Amino acid sequence: MQSAIDPVTEVQERFARAIFNGFESYFAEFQNITLAARSRFERADWLGMHQASTERIDLYKKKTGEITRYVELIAGIHQTDYPFWRAVKGFYASLIEGHSNFEIAETFYNSVYCSVFEHRLIRDEHAFVFSTQGDMPKSDMTRVYRTYPWTGSASTTFEPLLKDYEFAIPYEDLARDLRSIEDHAMQFLGPRFALQPGETEVQVLEHHFFRNKCAYIVGRFVSGDDSMPFVIPLLHSEDHKIYVDAILFGSDRVSVIFSFTRTYFMVDASVPSKYVRFLQHLMPAKPISEIYSSMGYNKHGKTYYYRCATRHMQTTTDQFVIAPGIKGMVMCVFTLPSYDFVFKIIKDRFTPPKDMTREQVKAKYRFVKRSDRAGRMADTQEFNQLVLDRSRFSEELIKELYEVAPSIVHEKGPALIIEHVYVERRMTPLNLYLKDANDEQVWAVMDEYGNAIKQLAAANIFPGDMLLKNFGVTRHGRVVFYDYDEIVPLLDCNFRTIPAPRNEAEELSSKPWYTVGPNDIFPEEFRLFFSG
Repeated sequence: MQSAIDPVTEVQERFARAIFNGFESYFAEFQNITLAARSRFERADWLGMHQASTERIDLYKKKTGEITRYVELIAGIHQTDYPFWRAVKGFYASLIEGHSNFEIAETFYNSVYCSVFEHRLIRDEHAFVFSTQGDMPKSDMTRVYRTYPWTGSASTTFEPLLKDYEFAIPYEDLARDLRSIEDHAMQFLGPRFALQPGETEVQVLEHHFFRNKCAYIVGRFVSGDDSMPFVIPLLHSEDHKIYVDAILFGSDRVSVIFSFTRTYFMVDASVPSKYVRFLQHLMPAKPISEIYSSMGYNKHGKTYYYRCATRHMQTTTDQFVIAPGIKGMVMCVFTLPSYDFVFKIIKDRFTPPKDMTREQVKAKYRFVKRSDRAGRMADTQEFNQLVLDRSRFSEELIKELYEVAPSIVHEKGPALIIEHVYVERRMTPLNLYLKDANDEQVWAVMDEYGNAIKQLAAANIFPGDMLLKNFGVTRHGRVVFYDYDEIVPLLDCNFRTIPAPRNEAEELSSKPWYTVGPNDIFPEEFRLFFSG
């Protein structure tokens, strides 16, 4: 005779299964949106590509919201019972044990938990702060790349490769592209990499990476213990044929393609961790959290970041300090010197003439997240109820936080709790970079500054406040915009000429003598920004 199941235990099992089913549903729909990217690329459906990218970003919140409603119904009176959740975590852990994507499933569970508890009391006993299975599945990445032996010539090595990666539309001129690859490969690799037939091979991830109007082939040359990463961007010609735009070599150049300043890729990776491991070999300096995010798994990128940040805090002793640079009118920014990230909180009151609300600032950040960042706007991770060690904060920073944002900063025992904060990669503010730059660096970085504004405009983004302090310089020397409170779609802007004063009183007036709409832009004033 089968023993009766405890009613609460039965509810806990159903509860865990509902969350797991929600994860599987999310992952399947994420994959379906991604699988359509190739067809959109072949049809040059660029608007559809952008809409799908936005839809995929919004999908996570949609799915966790759906499941939260189910689990609230299933849990009933136990919904906010911590011992109940402790048991549910155990059942869920058994469901995902050995799962090929358990790490992303854990993040999904955490999101449901945070939705119920409003990001409070996040403990490892109730949620997957850390994983019992390790940070990543023990994946065999050899299953996700193709291998091509080095023939002694780049053109003959890459010809079968390009044919294997061809689309439903033909190459514009494959022979020309192979000659170009030959020239660039020999010029770059010749003095840097030993190319030996029988010893050297080319390893290429099995599926294209899609973003905006471009498809990318990603791989590496391997010879013994040495390797050389490369990326091949593929574009449409005017007559809708495919051509090789370039071949980019080296970790730094590949890292720029996978930058935290770019829109997330779409890539057919049924086991993302396998791709992440391969990409991490190509870009050893890039955090794994950013690689997950670059493939669209930004929520798990946040989980991975948090775990790494927690471990870093446990092994260091330096204090959080106010970030270098001119203090912002809207945001208070602080950093941990030993960690390459900054923390940005919205002030309670903004310095005049800034006139907006906290919710409007948050809306700007959501707009950036869903836009084409064009390699010129920093991605951020958003945290609620972030708990940090109070003793790790300098007294100067504590004083600043309580002065500018007392409504969202609280102390509880040894903890400092920040109700809402954005985290992004630390960069050198452009105005500070220029102070120590030589003439050559000044010319290069100001050219980058101009390119950043131009490329943002091409992506339908007008930065608004273009002061040098609102741009940062990355370790690759790229200029990135990171102050979003005045950002607007370019097409919403009304570019005007400042009217001539009609009399002496208007000419001497310290205030505009003409009406100014909310999105009116006067290019004559740009020199005030460009002069710093």
